[in-house]
Amino acid sequence: MSRATEPSAERLHPALLMFIAGRHLERRVVEAVHSAGHDDITLAMARLAARIHENGSRLTDLADAAGVTKQTAYVLVEQLVTGGYVERTPDPSDGRARLIRPAPRGRRVQRIARRVEADVLREWEEHLGSRDLERLTDALTRLREITDTAP
Repeated sequence: MSRATEPSAERLHPALLMFIAGRHLERRVVEAVHSAGHDDITLAMARLAARIHENGSRLTDLADAAGVTKQTAYVLVEQLVTGGYVERTPDPSDGRARLIRPAPRGRRVQRIARRVEADVLREWEEHLGSRDLERLTDALTRLREITDTAP
């Protein structure tokens, strides 16, 4: 790393800047979800639920994607099932396995989250400009090649 690219007291590390932006989005989504009457969803539940594939996900895959233990993922899924946000269904490819899928109530929450995500993206585009936002997105997409270990 050259001296020009080293983080300093005045210039935060890029990973910390990405974390701050991601945390801002998460906070906005959870606030909107709570405002819509789904105040039983915690940030941990939302982080796990965001990784559930539309066609269903196995618990072990969710745990890996969320970076939590299988036990933690199990507890969070239990809370989501109890709240009516997800359902467990048999895995057609393995009769012994179960898939976690969004339930109708969970799909309503997903729609709220997508609207907030679109709002935040528009705000970022207004602030950065279309060109810089596209460059940022491209750079982060390339960086994902060496940083995203989730399945």
